[in-house]
Amino acid sequence: MLQAELKQRKPFTSLEHEAMLSIARTAAILEHSTAEALKPYGLTPTQFNALRILRGAEPEGLCRNEVRDRLVSRVPDATRLLDRLHEMGLVVRERGDPDRRLVRTRITRAGLDLLGSLDGVTRALHARQLGHLGERKLRTLIGLLQEARKP
Repeated sequence: MLQAELKQRKPFTSLEHEAMLSIARTAAILEHSTAEALKPYGLTPTQFNALRILRGAEPEGLCRNEVRDRLVSRVPDATRLLDRLHEMGLVVRERGDPDRRLVRTRITRAGLDLLGSLDGVTRALHARQLGHLGERKLRTLIGLLQEARKP
């Protein structure tokens, strides 16, 4: 029970409030275990997400704002995120022709290799995190969360 988990003595103010806190608590727990699994590889969950986005955009790559808009968790400064990945040798930036203002970011071979080595790790992690729910409950959960994101 969430109320006991949070050591909360008073009841929630509404069912919606309890649902919001339950979603936030679950997301925090899942993200923490993801961060711990990625730590030995020198990546944060957001960096990992950006690399996966860029892998999916190969071979064209994406502009900074396109990466920013596709991230699961919004970041205030996508430039800094991509700078860090560039410093790590995981992405490259290329100026466009003829518009030199356009800078495309592409994943490098090192980035692809790193993601390749993490594919099995993340699959196993997700199985540990959510596999116990089974296919029917996972599909229901996905549908409910999709509905909750609607305006």
